[in-house]
Amino acid sequence: MIKGVIFDLDGTLIDSMRIWYDIDRRFLRENGVTDPPDDISDRMKKMTIEDSSQYFITEFGLDCTVKDVISRIEEMVRIEYEESIPLKSGVEDVLDLLDSKNIPYGVATATYKRLAEAALKRCGIYDRMKFLFTDREYPNGKRFPDIFIGGADKMGISPAETLVVEDSLHCIETAHDAGFVTAAVYDEAASAEWNEIKAVADYCFEDMSGLTALFK
Repeated sequence: MIKGVIFDLDGTLIDSMRIWYDIDRRFLRENGVTDPPDDISDRMKKMTIEDSSQYFITEFGLDCTVKDVISRIEEMVRIEYEESIPLKSGVEDVLDLLDSKNIPYGVATATYKRLAEAALKRCGIYDRMKFLFTDREYPNGKRFPDIFIGGADKMGISPAETLVVEDSLHCIETAHDAGFVTAAVYDEAASAEWNEIKAVADYCFEDMSGLTALFK
C-alpha cells in the first residue's frame, strides 16, 4: 500500500526540461565553445550541480571556478523559474486526490534549491509539500538513493510504502533498486529512454493524470 509520494520536479511536476536543454548550450557558447556537443544535456543528466559545473570546466578548458559556473547558470534560468515555467498537466488533480486521502508528499530534485522554491511557490503548491530536498541536503544527487530514503524517513514510512514519481531512467533505476515503488511519467526530453523506462518502472503513464488510478 502506498502511504506517501516523492515527486521529481523538472519534467515531472513542472514543464522545464526544454530550458535545461537550451541552457547548457547557451552557457558554453557564452564561454567560447562555438559548437557544443549535441549530447551535452544528456551527459549532464546523471550529474549533480557541482559535478556538471566541474565537467564544463575540465572538458572545455573554461577559465572559471565551479562557483562561477553554478552562479551564472542559476542566473540564466532564474527568470524562467520565477516567472513562466508552468505545472505539467494533471498535477493539481493528483495533489488534490492525495490531500483528500491524507497521503503526504514532497519533492526530491537536482535543481537549484532557490529556483525550485520559486517555481513551486509561483505555481501555488510549495506549501502543500512536506519537504523539498535537493543536492544541498544530499550531495550525491540521485545516483544514490539517499535523497529518496530521506524523503521516506521524513514521511515516517518505508521505501516499500513510498511511490517515487520520475521521468528519467537513471532516477527510476536508483529508486527501484532501493526498494521503492516507482512510477514513470512521460516527458519528451526523455523520449529516447522511454522503452527502457517502461521495462524498469512499476507503473508508466503518458501524463500525470494517470497517477490518480493508483489512489482511487
